[in-house]
Amino acid sequence: MFTYQIIANKRDGRALTKAEINYIIRNYTNGKIPDYQMAAWLMAIYLQDMNFEETSCLTTAMLHSGETINLNDISGYKIDKHSTGGVGDKISLILAPLVAAAGVKVPMISGRGLAHTGGTLDKLESIPGFRTTLSTEEFRDNIKNIGVSIIGQSEKIVPADKKIYALRDTTATIDSIPLITASILSKKLAEDLNGLVLDIKVGNGAFMRDEKHAEALAQNMIETAKLNNLKAIALLTDMSQPLGNMAGNWLEVKESIQVLQGNGADDLMELTLTLGAHMLILADFTDNLGEAKDKLKKILQSGKAFEKFLELIQAQGGDISFIKNPDKYPKAKYIIDIYAKENGYIQKIDTKEIGTLIVDLGGGRRNISDKIDFSAGIELHKKCGDRINTGEKLATIHTNKLLPDVKQRIYNSIEISLKPSEKPQLLIKIIK
Repeated sequence: MFTYQIIANKRDGRALTKAEINYIIRNYTNGKIPDYQMAAWLMAIYLQDMNFEETSCLTTAMLHSGETINLNDISGYKIDKHSTGGVGDKISLILAPLVAAAGVKVPMISGRGLAHTGGTLDKLESIPGFRTTLSTEEFRDNIKNIGVSIIGQSEKIVPADKKIYALRDTTATIDSIPLITASILSKKLAEDLNGLVLDIKVGNGAFMRDEKHAEALAQNMIETAKLNNLKAIALLTDMSQPLGNMAGNWLEVKESIQVLQGNGADDLMELTLTLGAHMLILADFTDNLGEAKDKLKKILQSGKAFEKFLELIQAQGGDISFIKNPDKYPKAKYIIDIYAKENGYIQKIDTKEIGTLIVDLGGGRRNISDKIDFSAGIELHKKCGDRINTGEKLATIHTNKLLPDVKQRIYNSIEISLKPSEKPQLLIKIIK
């Protein structure tokens, strides 16, 4: 009955005690509380919210649900970056090896796709052989030897988040500030970091659709990080259109390779350099943003970032022949080009619908047990503010299953007008 009462307390809007939160997390992690009760508790939190003290207790309880990683004996600053999720957001794949090539240690515990947004682990697992589940010793060895490693939660490291994360994805309890805060920071605090850069997405493709809620999430995470002696900075960035040109697991790996070789969409390149520069500043490499960006640009141009990416892939069991030659990767059975029906300018993109369409094509999960089709995805040939003419290529669909309405869904997702429009502002605000 104690579990029932804790659910009822939060359902009725009462603040939970540290003991109640610890009880729920401990007993759900060890299997004594079933999914249906945990789902009810998560929905109660979603509807009734949590205050700062509750959120902090939830973060700590999830952090201590398993082992933490001690990196004290490894020299150098350990800095990570985390995004709250979006469509086409493959920046972690680029940023981790880029910043590691600059000399910063980058331990990264990442997540899988949530609802319409893609996940770093799913993208990496599209690379044949790549392992996102490593032992603590393997993870530490990678940080020590090559300066970077990207893994997921496991049965030993933040196991509570691994179970809750999957449940949130299928119970419509994702976009809750306390649940997002606890999920992200429990993983990041387990990494023994010196600093954390947070990329808080804002817009129609983000969980925080407006600046007010995004700023509230940023403040919540920064204060929780400070309470745990972790330096953090949050950048509110645009997610009113997919980031870069490609969305879908292998397509995003392919686009990441392009950026690591010095080529890529302007928004993707700019945000990668901005986030990476803030990581260098947290590592005390410099206090000048422009200087930090210039350093990272030179590393990209030199090929060192791409070499570091190859080291990361090889260290975690991936077949680097697919990275060196992306065209070797098996293509989707159907590649469908979609052309503009009118002249004008791209006014608006329904980013959430683009992400949802990718899930429907097999590129994401509807249920916990769903297998992902890594080749499924969408390539957008135009961005907000771009001019387009009738008959020009608007998008390309990569899929192994035909959906009868796929073309119409693309047309419905992209608004074209004769009126010129401005490109969205990529960096909205910085919160420290």
